[in-house]
Amino acid sequence: MSAFVCLVLGTLVPGGAYISLGVALILFVCAILFSSLSVEITDKFLCWEFGPGPIRKQVLISDIDAAETTRTKLIDGWGIHRTSRGWLYNVSGFDAVAIELKTGKQFLLGTDEPERLASVLREQLPRA
Repeated sequence: MSAFVCLVLGTLVPGGAYISLGVALILFVCAILFSSLSVEITDKFLCWEFGPGPIRKQVLISDIDAAETTRTKLIDGWGIHRTSRGWLYNVSGFDAVAIELKTGKQFLLGTDEPERLASVLREQLPRA
C-alpha cells in the first residue's frame, strides 16, 4: 500500500515519478525480505532467516546460556535492530524469546510460539 501511495504522490510532483518509483521499489524489496521469519533448531545450531533467506544468522546451541519467553514493546518495533535488551529479530507481534549467550550478549527472536521455542532450546542446552 505504501508503494502505491508513493507512486501516486510522485506523479503530482514534476520529476518526482523516478524518485517515487525508486522508493516504491525499495519498499517492495523490504516487504519481500521481511515478510516472514523462520526459526530452526538443529543438533548444533539455532538458525533463523528472514523471507526467502538472504538474511540469515545462526548461533551454536552450546554458546547459549539461557532462553526465556518475553514480550517486546511497541517502541521496540519490528525488523532487525538494537534494543535495550540486545539485537531484535522480529517481523510481527510482540511475543519473543530472550536468549542470553555465555558471553553475556543477549538478543530477542520474535515468534508466534515463544513457549515452545524456549522449551526446546532449554532442553538442548548443555547441563551445568
